[in-house]
This record gives sequence, structure tokens and C-alpha cells, in this order.
Amino acid sequence: MKVLIIEDEKPAADKLKRMLTDKVEEIIVLDTLETVEDSINWFMNNPAPDLIFMDIQLNDGISFEIFESVKITAPVIFTTAYDEYAIRAFKVNSIDYLLKPIEAVALLQSIEKFRTLYPTGKTDHNKIDLLYSQLVKKFKTRFFIKFGSHCRSVMTEDIKYFFIMERSTFMKTFSGKIYDVDYSLDQMEKMLDPEKFFRINRKFIINLAALTDILTWSSNRLKLKLSNEEDNLDLVVSREKVSDFKKLLDR
Repeated sequence: MKVLIIEDEKPAADKLKRMLTDKVEEIIVLDTLETVEDSINWFMNNPAPDLIFMDIQLNDGISFEIFESVKITAPVIFTTAYDEYAIRAFKVNSIDYLLKPIEAVALLQSIEKFRTLYPTGKTDHNKIDLLYSQLVKKFKTRFFIKFGSHCRSVMTEDIKYFFIMERSTFMKTFSGKIYDVDYSLDQMEKMLDPEKFFRINRKFIINLAALTDILTWSSNRLKLKLSNEEDNLDLVVSREKVSDFKKLLDR
């Protein structure tokens, strides 16, 4: 098995190389590269390895830039200290995602996954798609609502915010309709896409698409304004939520 290591931290690269040669039979480490530029040049001048171990954050950029410059046909096992790139990793040739510091057991499990997926050394895109679909979390796209003797389905994207009133949970749509919801806000937090909805305090979860203004408020809090909403609506981001809210809006 011919392996290429792309890792900008020499101690981490040396440790990975040592673990591979000690734990895996018949393995050859072709090279160890440290930058996006070196990696692009390597792929332009060398045949593809059987497997690539690739750190995500390199000295001169993000390793995903390599895929934008050259065609990589070999499967990739990403190694990183951060888990925020997991979804993006599976959109390329990734078969696994190892968090640093890499443990021997996890490494061997990844190697076994590679051997299972590529017994002949050929890429099976159907299996990659399956891994990706298993990794991606499914968020709620619609709600079945009862009102009086009627029922309807409300698309999540049409909901402006969820709120609690008199111990019950409600939603308000962009069209101004208010419906009772059979879930608590705690349950709603787990169902909704965190890239689109944010729980600002104990009483409200808002759709970020409805946000029109952010005002500084007392005690380092923030007051929000939503489209076509009355000014007296108490949309204040609680102190413990302010930091996460800012990070969500500053990506």
C-alpha cells in the first residue's frame, strides 16, 4: 500500500508515519508534504498513491484548495484537530475523518475501512455517497399543524420564529399566522438547522432570515428586530447566548 502524508506539523507527520509503518503491513510512505503548493506540484508530477492522509489546515491555506487545482482520484483520510470540516471533507474523496491526537486504534479502524471500501484499489463512488449521507444530519423541513378542524403542513423556511406563551409553544410565519406546536423549544433546537435558526433566550428561537437589525442592549446583550415585527417584541439575546450568536453571524 502506497501512502502519501500531507501534514504541516513535523512531529505529527513523524508520529503518523511511525504508526503506519509499525502497525500496518506492507505499507510504503511515498512522501510527506507540508503545504498546499507542494501538494499541488506533487500531484501534477507523480502517479496517484493508494491512500492519502491529509491534514486540513496547512501552512499556506486549507487543504481543500488542492482539490480545486488538481484532480485527485485516491481516497483520503483527513486528520485534523477540529471537527468543523467533517461535512465538507465528505464532499471530496474522504473515507474517514480522524481527530488529533490520532490514536492507534482509530488509525487501524480507518485502514480497515479503506481496505473494505477499496479491496481492488478502485474508487467506489456509491460507497462514498453512502458515507456522506450517513454523516449529514437531517433537519426538520416541515411541520404538520392542526388548527380547529383543519390541518396543514408549514415549511420550516416559512417560519419567522418560535416562542413560548403561557407554557405552550407556538410558531409565527412570515405571513403573520400563529400556530400551536407540539414540541418544546428544547426539542425544537435539536430539530432545526443551526445555520438557519438560533435560540436567543428561553422564550424565542428565531429564523435568521427574518433578522433586519441588531442593537446593543444593557448588560452586554443584544436586541434584535425582525421584518415587519412590532417594536415591543422582547427579542433580546441573553448574555450566555451572545458569544455564540456573534460567531454564527461572523463566519
